[in-house]
Amino acid sequence: MSAPALPAAEAVRRRASTENFSVASLLLGSATRRRLMAVYGFARLVDELGDAAEGDRLAALGEAEAELDRAFAGNARTPLFREVEALIRDCRVRREPFERLLEANRRDQIQPEYETWDDLVSYCELSANPVGQLVLAVFGAETPDRVALSDDVCTALQVIEHVQDVREDALAGRIYMPGEDRRAHGVERDDLTATTLDAGLRAVLELECERARGLLRSGLPLVASLRGRARFAVAGYVGGGVAALDALRDAGYDVLSRAPRPSKATRLHTTLAILRSAR
Repeated sequence: MSAPALPAAEAVRRRASTENFSVASLLLGSATRRRLMAVYGFARLVDELGDAAEGDRLAALGEAEAELDRAFAGNARTPLFREVEALIRDCRVRREPFERLLEANRRDQIQPEYETWDDLVSYCELSANPVGQLVLAVFGAETPDRVALSDDVCTALQVIEHVQDVREDALAGRIYMPGEDRRAHGVERDDLTATTLDAGLRAVLELECERARGLLRSGLPLVASLRGRARFAVAGYVGGGVAALDALRDAGYDVLSRAPRPSKATRLHTTLAILRSAR
């Protein structure tokens, strides 16, 4: 079976407007925006291939890896990977973060659920943390201390997304809420795809959100360690996560009958508050 064609760059980028944070603010300048969109474009592309590609998804991910090889060699064939090629050239980014994002989506094809919180965090080390490392590389700010803080923030953002998408994921056959937490609160598989939230699932979602909130606290020292555009960009990611958690809490964690997400104004207000606190 042949691999599905890689999605067009614009189709992938359109997903940016659905994120909990601004992927690349206009205030960051055109060069930085272009590099951040290359990071986002690659991460979202491999997600699309792993989640929704028609046909052989492993083959599709293999084609993405082959195109990544070409990007590192300086001869990418597709527009999105030519942007990745420019990112590699301009920022000297490492290959490992890209490989881990590919591995996360390969894992999705064989592992549909996770038993413990630690198991989920381990998955986020592949699916989310590499994005933060690439963002730091864009700003020339990738140090071991910052990477450790960024990993916490990225894991938190991934967990928030899993909470928001719990029904959609379950309908697709994937369950990211840890099995031991679901059992502790009497949550059955059918509860994840219902349209009415029961007390058990509410408790599980609240638990995972509070864990994410704890991880997001690493965002304050991370923002404080940065300067200029990097400081503003990362504050936006952290602020978007905090605002999303607040929206979920205010909605009683009901993600089954609605989609509680913060407004752009709320995200901006939260981002500015984080910038003030990080001084």
